[in-house]
Amino acid sequence: MARQNLTAESRRALTVEAVIALAATTNPAALTTAQIAAHMGVTQGALFRHFADKAQIWTAVVEWTASELLGRFDRVSGTTPTERLRGMFDAHIDCIMTYPGVPRIVFAELQRAGDTAGKAQVMTLMRDYRARVMAVLDQAANQSLINPSTDTAAAATQFLGMIQGLVMQAMAADDFASMPAMAHRLFPLFLAGLGA
Repeated sequence: MARQNLTAESRRALTVEAVIALAATTNPAALTTAQIAAHMGVTQGALFRHFADKAQIWTAVVEWTASELLGRFDRVSGTTPTERLRGMFDAHIDCIMTYPGVPRIVFAELQRAGDTAGKAQVMTLMRDYRARVMAVLDQAANQSLINPSTDTAAAATQFLGMIQGLVMQAMAADDFASMPAMAHRLFPLFLAGLGA
C-alpha cells in the first residue's frame, strides 16, 4: 500500500508507533511534533490533519498503551490464579521489552502539571491494571494458594511497584536488557511474601 493512500486511522496508528519508538531514546516531555513528523517522513501539517494538537497525539498514545497492556493481561492463560498472576507479570515485562518507550511516556504523563486528558487516562489505566491483578489475587487467596488473609489491594500495588522499580532502575542504567532476568528473580519473592 502506498504511503499516500493510507487511511486516516492508519496514519494515526503510525503516529502512535512513531511516538513510542522515539520515546525509547528521547525524553517524551521534550519530544516535538517536528521530530515525530521527521521520524515518519511527513510534514507537521500532515500530523495535524489527523490530530488537532500535540495533546491529542499523547492521548492516542496512552489509549494505545492501555489497550496493548490490558489486552496482554486478558490473553494470559494458566490453570491456577498464581500461574495467571505470573503470566500477567511476564506479559508486562515483555510489553516493556518490546516497547521501552511506553514506560517513559507513562511516567512523563504522570509528571505533567495540572489535569490533562493523558494523565487522566494513565490514572484509569493504573486503576484497571490494579483491578485485574487484585481479582486474580482474590482468587488465589480464596483457593488458599496465598495466605487467605492477604490484603489483596496492597499486594496489587506491590505487584505494580515491582515492575515500576525495575523500569526506574533500567532507565537509570540505560539498560533494559537485564530486566527479564531480574524479574524472574523477583516474582518468586513476591509470592513467598504472600505466603504461597
